[in-house]
Amino acid sequence: MTTAPLPDATSDNWVDRHAPQKLKPWLKLGRFDRPIGTWLLLLPGWQGIALALTQNGKGFGWYEAWLVLAFALGSALMRGAGCAVNDIVDRDFDAQVARTASRPIPSGQITARQAAAFVVGISLVSFCILLTMNLLAIGLGFLSLFLVAAYPFMKRITWWPQAWLGLTFNWGALLGFAAASYGVALGMGGTVGLAAVLLYVGGLFWTLGYDTIYALQDIEDDVMAGVKSSARRLGNRVRQGVAIFYAMAVILAGAAGYVVGAGPVFWVLLFAYAAHFVWQTAKLRPENPVLALKLFKSNREAGLILLAAIAFSKIGF
Repeated sequence: MTTAPLPDATSDNWVDRHAPQKLKPWLKLGRFDRPIGTWLLLLPGWQGIALALTQNGKGFGWYEAWLVLAFALGSALMRGAGCAVNDIVDRDFDAQVARTASRPIPSGQITARQAAAFVVGISLVSFCILLTMNLLAIGLGFLSLFLVAAYPFMKRITWWPQAWLGLTFNWGALLGFAAASYGVALGMGGTVGLAAVLLYVGGLFWTLGYDTIYALQDIEDDVMAGVKSSARRLGNRVRQGVAIFYAMAVILAGAAGYVVGAGPVFWVLLFAYAAHFVWQTAKLRPENPVLALKLFKSNREAGLILLAAIAFSKIGF
């Protein structure tokens, strides 16, 4: 069976261009053809690592380099697992939505049972990566499974599933901080301080903003399928809602920087972070799904700006 690029993937993505035909449905099940989700899951983890190193005044050694790589690998794998779980649960809904009907499960390329085996396999690999970290990080990794497993059901019971996604996608801020708070592997504990909590909550509001924008693509289909979202709940106030979410993200990120004693470079780059959100909000047109996807994807750059702000926060002028 041949597969075409999915609606929210670029036509030149590496999976459709280079992957063997038999692997394409599996790679698409894990969203490896759409790396933006991996970036948005990864960046809070890297930010947490950078924040811990900044607060503790530690250098960047082999263990820290491994953490950067481990979080990249783990984010790609766990994002794939989370997307597969979501598609298993939502297979009936996805079949009713134009943007998702061609995904591997609703289109019949992969069965729900096969997808479950896929989840188990890549989760075991992720677990092996997690075991190289300290005990607190391992415990936080286990707790994240509850968030991942519960997320697909949130759109059935609350108008704010994007808030639950924020709790899930930004968990890496806590995990990264804990993993980097001691540069030793299994057998030693870590810490999670106030700065990490502020970064985490700020990330929650960041996700509320960008995923509300993402949900604008599906409003008509969501109404027909009975799926709830923050975009539907906000209605014609969606721009104001996104602006408030982004403002809170900036304020809380600034508070995290203040707690660790960030220097002038942090505040300059935090201003750039805020400016990016102002640009997104000004450009937003709720009736334009193509633009909504573009603005959503631009949050990789927003996250990289905040990462740079934290990583260079002790540099002065």
